[in-house]
Amino acid sequence: MLAKRQVPSTIKDEALVSKRRNQMIKGAVTLFMEKGFHKTTTREIAKASGFSIGTLYEYIRKKEDVLFLVCDSIYQRVKERMEESINPNQTSANSLVHAIRSYFQLMDEMQDEVLVMYQEVKSLSRDAQDYVLQKERDMVAMLEQVIVNSLPGQLTEEEVKLMANNIFVQGQMWGFRRWILQRTFTIDTYTDTQIHLLLKGLDREVESTLQ
Repeated sequence: MLAKRQVPSTIKDEALVSKRRNQMIKGAVTLFMEKGFHKTTTREIAKASGFSIGTLYEYIRKKEDVLFLVCDSIYQRVKERMEESINPNQTSANSLVHAIRSYFQLMDEMQDEVLVMYQEVKSLSRDAQDYVLQKERDMVAMLEQVIVNSLPGQLTEEEVKLMANNIFVQGQMWGFRRWILQRTFTIDTYTDTQIHLLLKGLDREVESTLQ
């Protein structure tokens, strides 16, 4: 199990820490989108978050902590959404479709955060990168399990892994390729088309049950 990586805070009220850090994440995402991580100052993050630079440093140690919190928040929300949408006891193809729809919808809701993460994750320290990337591997493993449960015996282990990674990246692609995709698709039509293409190589009878 992945150990939780803590960002130290001098504030002991956990509810207040969570509230302030959520404010930081929202403010930082906007700034990172506009200016990039390196050109954004902690003073600007504090202002965008609605409090002083002194208050900011009660909740983080350095600017990199804010970027880590952004990345960590994304994966936590994805994990929670996937856990809500995936029923490990279901063994029909429709459970896979439901998981894909739920995941793609979340990627639509978090377009800016996903783009920032992929642009700036390289700016994290090595241990922070390892933590974030392990979370991504855990998310892909969840998709692998739902594929195995939903399509029992239809795919090899290698095909399951590739399909899970395809789904994961295609969901994120809606965020970092939206500048061109939204000329043709809505999130619903994009999801429908990706599901069709993902299942196209499977038994036609499986695909026909998903209409």
